[in-house]
Amino acid sequence: MAMWDGKYSSDDYVFGTKPNDFLESVSSKLSPNSSVLSIGEGEGRNAVFLAKQGHDVLGVDVSAVGLEKANKLALEHGTTIETRVADLKLFDMEESKWDVIVSIFCHMPSELRKEVYKKIVRGLKPGGILILEAYTPKQLEYKTGGPPVADMMPTLDLLKIELDGLDFEIGEEKERDVVEGRLHTGKAHVVQVFARKKN
Repeated sequence: MAMWDGKYSSDDYVFGTKPNDFLESVSSKLSPNSSVLSIGEGEGRNAVFLAKQGHDVLGVDVSAVGLEKANKLALEHGTTIETRVADLKLFDMEESKWDVIVSIFCHMPSELRKEVYKKIVRGLKPGGILILEAYTPKQLEYKTGGPPVADMMPTLDLLKIELDGLDFEIGEEKERDVVEGRLHTGKAHVVQVFARKKN
């Protein structure tokens, strides 16, 4: 928590104010007025983008500093989001509550990730959508952002196991240019997922 508060304490938005490229590219697939949970939301760029599209968004993060900036960003864009400071290990996503869950570069140790992903599958409504982008372990070769240890970065094969109960409509590992603020800039190796909960 203190680490992220420190990263977010500057006046600028360290991951920028524009939405994640992959999220933006699939956002037209979402039903109007969806209930959206965005985990590891940080400074609000993705939550604000979705709120401007008319969705009802809750952004969750461990950093109160980041979420304060998220609410400020929403105000600047003439929209509103709900935010909650929470540890994902303890956060209750409830059952069959969300139309959409968003996880953009939300990296966790593998044991915690397995727990959180079970909550995601449980928390989505039948037919609900997960939008996820993360660095893969190969990202360690690129050194352009992300965690310093491979354990915190999933492969597509791992995601298909850990997100059992979802149908992967998009599931791809790829190299792409990530230009999202000063902490994520350069060629990177990512996994992208657009998956739907089985009815």
